[in-house]
Amino acid sequence: MELEKFEKKEYFVNRELSWLKFDERVLSEARDKNLPLFDRLKFLSITASNLDEFFMVRVASLKDQVHAGYHKTDISGMTAKEQLKEISARTHELVHVQYNTLNRSLLPALEKAGMHLVAAHEDLTEQQKMFVDRYFEDNVYPVLTPMAMDSSRPFPLIRNKTLNIGALISKKNREEEKDKKGKNDKNDKNSKTEESELLFATVQVPSVLPRVVQIPSKKDGDTTVILLEEIIERNIDKLFLSYDVVCAHPYRIMRNADLTIDEDEAEDLLVEIQRQLKKRQWGEVIRLEVEDKADERLLKILKMEFDIKDADIFAINGPLDLTMLMKVYGAEGFDKYKTSRYQPAPVPEFQNDKDIFRVIREGDVFLHHPYMSFDPVVNFVRQAAKDPDVLAIKQTLYRVSGNSPIIAALAQAAENGKQVSVLVELKARFDEENNIVWAKKLEKAGCHVIYGLVGLKTHSKITLVVRREETGIRRYVHLATGNYNDSTAKLYTDCGIFTCDERFGEDATAVFNMLSGYSEPKRWNKLIVAPIWMKDRFLSLIEREAENAKKGLPAQIRAKMNSLCDPKIIAGLYYASSCGVQVELLVRGICCLKVGIPGVSENIQVRSIVGEFLEHSRIFYFENGGNPEIYMGSADWMPRNLDRRVEIVFPVEDEKIKKELEHVLDLEFRDNVKAHLLQPDGTYVKPDKRGKTQINSQMEFCMEATEKASLHKHEEKKSRVFIPAEPAEDVEE
Repeated sequence: MELEKFEKKEYFVNRELSWLKFDERVLSEARDKNLPLFDRLKFLSITASNLDEFFMVRVASLKDQVHAGYHKTDISGMTAKEQLKEISARTHELVHVQYNTLNRSLLPALEKAGMHLVAAHEDLTEQQKMFVDRYFEDNVYPVLTPMAMDSSRPFPLIRNKTLNIGALISKKNREEEKDKKGKNDKNDKNSKTEESELLFATVQVPSVLPRVVQIPSKKDGDTTVILLEEIIERNIDKLFLSYDVVCAHPYRIMRNADLTIDEDEAEDLLVEIQRQLKKRQWGEVIRLEVEDKADERLLKILKMEFDIKDADIFAINGPLDLTMLMKVYGAEGFDKYKTSRYQPAPVPEFQNDKDIFRVIREGDVFLHHPYMSFDPVVNFVRQAAKDPDVLAIKQTLYRVSGNSPIIAALAQAAENGKQVSVLVELKARFDEENNIVWAKKLEKAGCHVIYGLVGLKTHSKITLVVRREETGIRRYVHLATGNYNDSTAKLYTDCGIFTCDERFGEDATAVFNMLSGYSEPKRWNKLIVAPIWMKDRFLSLIEREAENAKKGLPAQIRAKMNSLCDPKIIAGLYYASSCGVQVELLVRGICCLKVGIPGVSENIQVRSIVGEFLEHSRIFYFENGGNPEIYMGSADWMPRNLDRRVEIVFPVEDEKIKKELEHVLDLEFRDNVKAHLLQPDGTYVKPDKRGKTQINSQMEFCMEATEKASLHKHEEKKSRVFIPAEPAEDVEE
């Protein structure tokens, strides 16, 4: 496959700018007046959370490159410095639209709905002022630690992502207060003296207290809330009793949170990561948010102390850190302004009294979350922990929930004397601390805990249960596209299968031997594993479609993933398109591929779905001359997944499950409600729905899963109906 001619820089989109396009798509949901009001609040909150992570990791990485004098360009031909300049312009525009959406659309709509967010403490009624002041005295004041800066006290260390209030204060002069009447001729001199004597002080808005505080409403039945920083700002003079507070404004900083760990030098990876996590709080300041009406003198001090340029300062017209809107979204009494929460449906195959292992022996089982319940996955580990015939449980964990039932089951299994091996990925970004806690707990329970391979993240999703049965040892395997996290399984769309096919069992054993003992298998039966084998396999599958198209055989590629930015894969798709292969891509986030390039990507369509659930599953369909092959797995088509992580992609061989997956792809490619279509100019637009049936794929899957579960339950009930026996004939004694 000749890829070189398809690897020109003008054929690629910059990764970071593509990511910002994704956040714009999320923001478009917050601006969509067809959505329930509180759903729009939630989407606006998500854009803020996304932007925080983008700065802490992606922008931080680019700044590191600039500091290191790295001048190499990315696949689109941009240097790190050029990317930062463009990112600054785009993010300032994005933040402007965020706050326009909040101030001009959402807040007025909330007022009409009976939810009042007090924007400034000056707007409080007398009754509300009394309540707020009492709340401050009783709950807030004891927690606060005001810090002043002077010749004996340096500028305090401000933690990453914390909300703070900066103030300028001046020493009270009682003599001046007595002589204040008259003496207007000294005003100029006094003002100069006052400015030269101003001190900087700051107080952190405590994260241990609720940021959104409910206060009495003017009208019965309404809900009124005020933000904690407004309560503190109103009472800030009580923190500096011997000073006059000249001004006080909230500010927030973002620091470089990209961990750099030299695993070869780290004797104990767990200890090294704990050490690096502490550094994350004090990394270089890469973004400063401050109230737009902040005093220039205060802003000058912040700029100097944080050593930050104007391009990285965001003047905010509203509350800082809009992630707090998720708390407003959670307010009670506003259900009619929210999409009803979906309750995952039972998995039909498990709607019976059968043992879970027996169900899997009867045939592979397909799981589609969050439409189907995640309970069978938890129950799989729980039952294995208790089953006296289970000898071993092996599992990879990337991100788990705060109170994980799977962790509890694994610990129980070890205590029950089973061989339990768990790979806990300590380098899962922003979950490192959580995973360290779980790793220690599992080790205490007697599990063998593995911390992954040096230099590689283990992102694969696999569980192996080894069981002794009458016919001998049997291996049960769960393979999935998403994490073993019972919380996110209700929010992320993911797929998985249970199987006891011996070929998958052998491969699963080989995976865990590779992770724990560094043994590289000579061959794989079914699994495709990164970083060694996967990229070449995908490229060969893409090339096969191109060759089939040249021969006039049926040729099509349909692929669903989170991100697409691997240059070799994109070049392969361009080659396939140029050969006549119809390529349909469903890429939720980053997409570095361009559509509509004459002779290159005219046969490629790209869409992104942003809906109630976060699209997370990875599904790959290859027509294969009329004999379709379908794969699922943990890997996106990104260099980090294909080259720097342990990932697993697996073929789907059960014909019934293949049909289900074809239906999943078909419905998502027909979505015209939540889909955004990529245009040749790089913009995304929603499809024209005029005269067409509206298809919201996520809602369709919810209805289908509920109907299937209900139908299966009905069928199961019918099969269990008690039929009384015929009366026995009289028998002569």
